[in-house]
Amino acid sequence: MNDAYFINKGYEISTDKSRINVDVVFNYLSNESYWAKGMPFEKLRVAIDNSMCFSIYNSGDQAGFARVVTDKATFAYLCDVFVLKQHRGMGLSKWLVQTILSHPELQGLRRWLLATADAHGLYKQFGFEVINNPERWMGIYKPYTTNAI
Repeated sequence: MNDAYFINKGYEISTDKSRINVDVVFNYLSNESYWAKGMPFEKLRVAIDNSMCFSIYNSGDQAGFARVVTDKATFAYLCDVFVLKQHRGMGLSKWLVQTILSHPELQGLRRWLLATADAHGLYKQFGFEVINNPERWMGIYKPYTTNAI
């Protein structure tokens, strides 16, 4: 499925990457988010190109966004989820997560992961839990630097 449209209360969710207002997404992630602050623009471009992207639009304007990094067979990582401040309080983030989890290309996955500092309540509604056996998980974290791409 190349593009999926879901319409609700004057808002729509689309997977069409050509519609993404990359400037809006970049400004939010790089300046307002706690998880991607300082992200270089070109890093975002590459991330979008290599992810499934879900955008919320209101009258054609970017109102929210999320990315899924996945092999579409066994694993998915949900990231960069946000709804712009002026569009919050209408259940859009819940609708976005529900739309992502029900997408036909993301069915039957064995594992979903995400990281959040403040939205545990949202994700718990959809079955996300604190990771079992966290001592088994490892990671590498490299903060963004101005000279890295």
